[in-house]
Amino acid sequence: MAEDRVHRRLAAIVVADVVGYSRLIERDEEGTRARLRSLHAEVIDPRIAADGGRMVKTTGDGILVEFGSAVDAVRNALAIQTAMSGRNDALPEDRRIVFRIGINVGDVIVEGADIHGDSVNVAARLEGLCGPGEVYVSGTVYDQAAGKLAATFEDLGEQTVKNIAKPVRVYRTRARLEETAFTVATTEPLALPDKPSIAVLAFENMSGDPEQAYFSDGIAEDIITELSRFHTLFVIARNSSFAFRNQDIDVKEVGHKLGVQYVVEGSVRKATSRVRITAQLVDATTGHHIWAERYDRDLEDIFAVQDEITEAIVSAVPARLEDAVRERAERKPTANMTAYDYCLLGTQQLLAWTPESIVEAGRLAQQAVDLDPRFARAHALLAATHLWVVPLQASREGALADAQRHAETAAALDDEDSWSRAILGLARYELGHDEEAEIQCRRAVELNPNDADANAILGVLMVYFGRLDEGREWITKAMRLNPFPPSWYHWYRALLEYSSQNYEEAASAIRRIRPLDRWHRALLAACYAQIGRIEEARTELPPICSSLPNFGQADTASRRTGTIFSNVFVKRDCRSLKFHNPGSRATFSDIPRLCRASR
Repeated sequence: MAEDRVHRRLAAIVVADVVGYSRLIERDEEGTRARLRSLHAEVIDPRIAADGGRMVKTTGDGILVEFGSAVDAVRNALAIQTAMSGRNDALPEDRRIVFRIGINVGDVIVEGADIHGDSVNVAARLEGLCGPGEVYVSGTVYDQAAGKLAATFEDLGEQTVKNIAKPVRVYRTRARLEETAFTVATTEPLALPDKPSIAVLAFENMSGDPEQAYFSDGIAEDIITELSRFHTLFVIARNSSFAFRNQDIDVKEVGHKLGVQYVVEGSVRKATSRVRITAQLVDATTGHHIWAERYDRDLEDIFAVQDEITEAIVSAVPARLEDAVRERAERKPTANMTAYDYCLLGTQQLLAWTPESIVEAGRLAQQAVDLDPRFARAHALLAATHLWVVPLQASREGALADAQRHAETAAALDDEDSWSRAILGLARYELGHDEEAEIQCRRAVELNPNDADANAILGVLMVYFGRLDEGREWITKAMRLNPFPPSWYHWYRALLEYSSQNYEEAASAIRRIRPLDRWHRALLAACYAQIGRIEEARTELPPICSSLPNFGQADTASRRTGTIFSNVFVKRDCRSLKFHNPGSRATFSDIPRLCRASR
């Protein structure tokens, strides 16, 4: 009788397990098992099926999954990690279920429903290298998946792993921000606020020119800004409502993910001197349309159209129209449409949040100011770019002086603009005027309780002052107003959690930041050190030293970072790092023993 042939096939293999499962079981066996079953039923199994995967087997707290495509495998892993992060945010640390995931592509031996072989073993070894909440992939996965997903891949070099003869090229992969909002498979619905809540989605660009998307974004953002001035409404911030751009998603799901009752959708068609805007208001709890309108106007009437849309929306929901707010909404920001264009483009660059984009945002804001020196929003944008570009400037004092000057101008031109006040508050803080900084930031949230950015800035100011409970209150509110926030919210959250000695939470917040710069990596290394993950702390140090060879030699790029890292000492061999906080303004203590001498 001929010997049976071994059946093989090429597959993408995903191996995952729960971090600290034995500890969780020891503390609460029944509750942990129940939560894990719920996760399989609500998140893991549906997501695997949606991405075309096959659950090969479960092993208590672990799973082995097979995919036909490396792209599908990575997409699935990132989606599950994002979903887990969202569910864990509301749970105490000792009840959180956190996965590590390893992915490899290779030849597998097939025996019935099971698969095994070296390719499976490599995936398991990669999973063992992961930190909590992370996804590691092999070089073969990177070769097939890089550039095909909204994900980043960080080369960790070749790693020698147990029982595998050749070193394995390893990459840490993370979802980019724009991916994060859409990969949540199933999350607990956010509770509706105690007042009418609304999200304005990105308006569709119908102009036939992709380069005009900034204009349709600007229209929607202006409507968000005006609606957010109504104290009787709860308005989701732009970053979160725009996260659903170009997604085939039901309005009920938008309401579910953002925790709002109403959703505004619309489109913009811009042609020469004319503009057509359509807008509709939908009850997200029922899917019923409440109001819809189309506007065909000259381009110079754009602000009047925005006012009409805002008033129509507010009139359609159960909220009263406040006279003072109506007066503000009727003010025209600028008569110069070119300046308005520059401001919209600058805002778009600022949101990208890279050193290059911040500099470009400043250039565009300056052009807007040059065209219309009385354009308050342009001055506020320019102030923000000066403030956040401080670490890139040779002259810190000059950048801060410019930030304060333009923020003061913006506040003088529009006395009740919350963003201008918040930026002015940060500038005041950086220049050492703490009391005035707090006054300005509190005035910002009084003017506009829905301004998520102003809430976040006030929150981090409280962290800098060591008033951590107040800081948590404001940052939590900011992230409810902006559930899918920009990276700097996660940085503020990390500073809060590190100050509160919640090092795991601080590290989790940092890992959501894109891209990571030297300050983020330095604090991440410190978090790892505080919880005893010394090897992981060491891996973060080389990028810090290579990005700034003289790092640690009186590197106080700004008072904001300087409060926490005013003296950072990194030995050139990258073995030790110490953060020193003179005066303990933010209740940071020195971090000893980050990376002990090589053993």
